[in-house]
Amino acid sequence: MSWLYLTIAIVFEIVGTTAMKMSDGMTRLWPGVTVVVCYLAAFVLLAQALKDIEVGVAYAIWSAVGTAAIAAIGIWVFGESASLLKLAGILLIVAGVVSLRMAGGSA
Repeated sequence: MSWLYLTIAIVFEIVGTTAMKMSDGMTRLWPGVTVVVCYLAAFVLLAQALKDIEVGVAYAIWSAVGTAAIAAIGIWVFGESASLLKLAGILLIVAGVVSLRMAGGSA
């Protein structure tokens, strides 16, 4: 169940960060509300996941998957620049998450 909590926490973090971009510096009401709700949910779910997953593993996966996903969303949705180096960095993040998951990390 902890891995499910972590997965859902990651989804909320990604949605919250995307809404932050859309909030125009937290000046638009509904994207701003979405940011607050999503980050609150993400942290509550991350806390639940930490009951059974090592903190280093859970936080590394949570932040890395979120970072890679937001970088991809920035490129595909918001038209941010894409370069070979940026794409290689995203792939390295994903490889790091896979290696952490393969190494275990449940208490």
